[in-house]
Amino acid sequence: MNTTQRHAIRVTGRPEGRPMLLAHGYGCDQNMWRFVAPAFEESHRVIRFDHVGAGKSDLRAYDDERYSSLEGYASDVLEIIHDLDLRDVDFVGHSVSAMVGVLAAIREPDRFRKLVLIGPSPCYIDDVDYVGGFGRDDIEQMLVSLDSNYLGWSTAMAPVIMGNPERPELGEELTNSFCATDPVIAKKFARVTFLSDNRPDLHKLRVPALILQCADDVIAPAVVGDYVHDHLEGSTLVAMNATGHCPNLSAPDETVAAIKAYL
Repeated sequence: MNTTQRHAIRVTGRPEGRPMLLAHGYGCDQNMWRFVAPAFEESHRVIRFDHVGAGKSDLRAYDDERYSSLEGYASDVLEIIHDLDLRDVDFVGHSVSAMVGVLAAIREPDRFRKLVLIGPSPCYIDDVDYVGGFGRDDIEQMLVSLDSNYLGWSTAMAPVIMGNPERPELGEELTNSFCATDPVIAKKFARVTFLSDNRPDLHKLRVPALILQCADDVIAPAVVGDYVHDHLEGSTLVAMNATGHCPNLSAPDETVAAIKAYL
């Protein structure tokens, strides 16, 4: 199968514009960019895609070995870039896809112009002299719960991840997105996401990066954003007024403004 079919790639905007590649987070799909993408279509060639297992991607493409680490997802990003012959890419990655973009840019920095990392976390588990936001037991218990009852876990966790309890429709949308993801693949992707430790990779990045840090983000708290900023040479950190973990949905105007100001 070709890359376009495998990832349900959608291209909009100016054909001759600078390429912008939008990569969604865990439990989401490219639809999560619907409030952000149009703002860049006059200046960019905007490429949206679904990770294998999400949205309208081809589930037959899933391979346990390839996707046993985030490097497999980074390989997908690079394959999309090569197949579409993209250069000087402005890459925007949300949540786990922020680290996927970092790994891809480390491997082929000449393909990227700038990275925008929304809610990035190189490691979710607390360690000596490092606060990731979760104890190891917390993560293990979460994964056990997810394995035993994925739909129940999604219903309980999605609104917490989204934040913005005064806007319950946002939590409902994220819940529906989680529940629409293939549960077998989602369980495996959760382990890869929450057990990864990419802290040693941060110093290898040579592509300029913007870090967008939301307030009251239970998945990637402010201390994690500070850590990423401190360990990415030449990076820029913006503390957003948006709360929760998904400003592309909850605060698209602020998200777009921050990205445009940086680019």
